Amino acid sequence: MTATAAPPAQAIVRRHQAEGLAAGFPPLLVQAERVASTVAQGVHGRRRVGQGDSFWQFRQYQPGDPVQRIDWRQSAKREHAFIRENEWEAAQSVWLWRDASPSMAWRSNRNLPEKRERAELLILALMSLLVRGGERVALLGVPARPSTGRGAFNRLADALLLGGATAQGSLPRFEMLPRFAHVVMVGDFLGPLDELNALVGRFAGRGLGGYLLQILDPAETALPFTGRVRFEGLEGEADRPVIGRVEAVRGEYRDRVEAQRLGLATIARAAGWTFARHTTDHAPQTALLAMYQALGRSVRR
Repeated sequence: MTATAAPPAQAIVRRHQAEGLAAGFPPLLVQAERVASTVAQGVHGRRRVGQGDSFWQFRQYQPGDPVQRIDWRQSAKREHAFIRENEWEAAQSVWLWRDASPSMAWRSNRNLPEKRERAELLILALMSLLVRGGERVALLGVPARPSTGRGAFNRLADALLLGGATAQGSLPRFEMLPRFAHVVMVGDFLGPLDELNALVGRFAGRGLGGYLLQILDPAETALPFTGRVRFEGLEGEADRPVIGRVEAVRGEYRDRVEAQRLGLATIARAAGWTFARHTTDHAPQTALLAMYQALGRSVRR
């Protein structure tokens, strides 16, 4: 099930909010992890697309790609023309994803943003930082190569907000990304830990760095309700439990939420990734700065 795409006017407002948030920080320059390739080329790897011997993937030809880079043998097997990409072409790329499942379209108070709105704001703000620094960005689940610049930002923002891009459920699908790239995933991560652990493990196994940001409504961490409450799921769950006295189970509920947080932190730590939690009653600048600093530390390592 996919979340409803934001209306055009709302998408424009959210994009401006994200850019305003990102404007408070200097551009994030993601340093090269593959120093040897960079030195051999004499310039940053992203400025010499097409060199190297390590095959990464075939991708569909897009307007603006040099015709000389079409792999005619591979294209002859398929309906469309395909480009052959070598691995280090996108080694400096950052791949972004936000949870677009129905559970993210929730807030406990009208004065708070929905979890999905905050996730999109932070993804766009980080994207703005990266492209202003000349870095190449892409969205997981979108069949487009990493790119940079204002045009790239606009295209990715439209894909994220208008096209329902990356709305694949509560976790993204695994993709064969280039080694030494970075993945940033933002969601509530309230699902089974073993599924996330398997996904992160596959990414980390290819040498990818990563950042997991859990976004929750404050009510999801505190369970502030009292009395008799019926709980209804947002993803078609048949079970709608009624609890006579919610305050009686508050302690056990908080323990389970904390256990989930510890499990997420353990998964990230085992993969060499970074984990953080953000609640929608806190300023988004705090979460953005944390991602900014963590990405910088990860790349320096």
